[in-house]
Amino acid sequence: MSEPTITLYRLQACPFCERVVRKLHEHGLEYRSRFIEPMHSERDVVKRLSGKRTVPAIVDENTGVTMSESANIVEYLERTYGERPQSEREEGGA
Repeated sequence: MSEPTITLYRLQACPFCERVVRKLHEHGLEYRSRFIEPMHSERDVVKRLSGKRTVPAIVDENTGVTMSESANIVEYLERTYGERPQSEREEGGA
């Protein structure tokens, strides 16, 4: 089994992060979770990736997309993965 190509940067018990997790599960997408520093001023990893210190943030190696803000991420996941059957995603089909 290969490594997931989507990485989710998140906080523990964050409702905005959980919204993204639900959408990832809804579409059967595998992902890695990276739990980050709770202190906003110490979220340097996320700032380097997305230009912001806010979470959630995702990096999708399939498409080269890096983004933050839960509403934007949910919309992106729906638009990118919502129409394809899970069997195509598992096979890497377009």
